[in-house]
Amino acid sequence: MRVQHRHIIYVQGYDPRGLAQYYRMFRTELRKFGKLYGISATTSRPDSAADGETASWTIETKGEDWQTRTHYDFLRTEDFIQNDLAWPIWRTVFHAVIIYWRLVFGGTIARFWRAHWRFATFITYPHFLLFNEALFSAAIAFVFGWGLEALGIPPFLGIAASVALFVAVLGTTLKYTENLTYLLYLLSDTIWTWEFSHRQRPEWDRRIDRFAQHLVNVATSSDAEEIVIVGHSSGSFLGVEMLARALKLDPDLGRHGPRVVLLTIGGNFPIVGFHAVSRDFRDHLRQLAIEPSIDWIDCQSRKDVMNFHPFDPIAGHGIEVGAARRNPTIVPVRFREIIKPEHYNRFRWKFFRVHFQFVMANERPHAYDFFMIVCGPVPLKERMADQAAALAIATGDAGARERGWNRLQTAPIGSLDGSETDRMEPNVARRG
Repeated sequence: MRVQHRHIIYVQGYDPRGLAQYYRMFRTELRKFGKLYGISATTSRPDSAADGETASWTIETKGEDWQTRTHYDFLRTEDFIQNDLAWPIWRTVFHAVIIYWRLVFGGTIARFWRAHWRFATFITYPHFLLFNEALFSAAIAFVFGWGLEALGIPPFLGIAASVALFVAVLGTTLKYTENLTYLLYLLSDTIWTWEFSHRQRPEWDRRIDRFAQHLVNVATSSDAEEIVIVGHSSGSFLGVEMLARALKLDPDLGRHGPRVVLLTIGGNFPIVGFHAVSRDFRDHLRQLAIEPSIDWIDCQSRKDVMNFHPFDPIAGHGIEVGAARRNPTIVPVRFREIIKPEHYNRFRWKFFRVHFQFVMANERPHAYDFFMIVCGPVPLKERMADQAAALAIATGDAGARERGWNRLQTAPIGSLDGSETDRMEPNVARRG
């Protein structure tokens, strides 16, 4: 029951910062985690694989009556993302605008609205901002052209100069306000998810296949008690893809060696699954929904506009598996309960900061604690099935900890029943 060795495979989202900044954040948050619970937590330096596609480090965590060693694999894709962000501004803008209107006319944006209006608003935000910046630039160009006309400049020269000024002002505005608006980043994200959904990013597919092989290798060679695949943000659907492909390579993946658990946090499955062409992805969701050898936990937060809440990744895609369904277990997370009020009020409207709280340290002990999931002694499935017992093990005295362990050992562990998942989200038909 007690985890002494755990293997984490972390699948990042569409984040260009990559290994260096993620590891710095991880190390900082690990220190906060240790201080919160009064435990010792140390980490090694990252060790990159020869191919540069994975990096790994080890965390040693010691509590009063437990000790856990965690091997942490960070799957790297920042090179692809950085290449996307290096596109010329105009290429990004034109491509993203065309894709957005294809989403509108194809009905996908409407399906986003029905499934989660906050996310639909968020995905529309950069296009609304782009429109306003274009209006601002057009106004300046119009006034400039009017001035040239008043000076007697020939109309064709005035129009050409106004167009050139419009392009210059808009491009400059986009470039120098990016650190405030994240507009170009969000447009690049839209392009990527569209092209990935339509299988127009073969380099991503090849790397996910290699990640799947890595998972198979770990499962057949590791002495860990559990392997947890963590997919944050867009890493949620990438984690689904990787795990499904690993099961194709080794159908007995979860039947030999360590227990295999998929943890998706801050997920946004519909940005791939709601496309009619994403049949393979929906088939992978169906496969994981009924796979008896794999456990899948999906954590969602209402406060995070960048994930879908409330949303059932299976029923929400119109997937019907009946009584055979066992995954995922859907766990709502309230950030207000894990962050001190004065800090929560400070960042609650900073959407990216809220989104990353899923992988940052708590300020209050709570059953959902990313670092306790990564470094603690309680297996993930049991932690989410009896959150009170897991919390008692983390914060209670010797008697409370013993009672917590006894509860976990004797309680039946199961997935959400059908009535509970049905309340999460009605089926969303996807066509177009």
